[in-house]
Amino acid sequence: MKKLKHEAELFKAGLLAGIQYAEGRGAVEFEATDSAADKALYVYRLLVHDKLIAPMPEDQVAEKTVRHRLATWYAHQLPAGDPLLQ
Repeated sequence: MKKLKHEAELFKAGLLAGIQYAEGRGAVEFEATDSAADKALYVYRLLVHDKLIAPMPEDQVAEKTVRHRLATWYAHQLPAGDPLLQ
């Protein structure tokens, strides 16, 4: 797993985009008390279910790998030349 240069920022933006996608789809309503890890795991599983990202083997699904997968997913949605891709 190759670490992205701006992975933390990409993850934060990807998580927000994933939350908006999930809530816009009507699949979930997140509470303010839900942890970022729980939100990330839910968004990851929803994106896998909707076939927007490839699933990982279940034994590799952990907070670190889910964060990386969401950051990578979001990075692929950004236009070329975006500062987060530099």
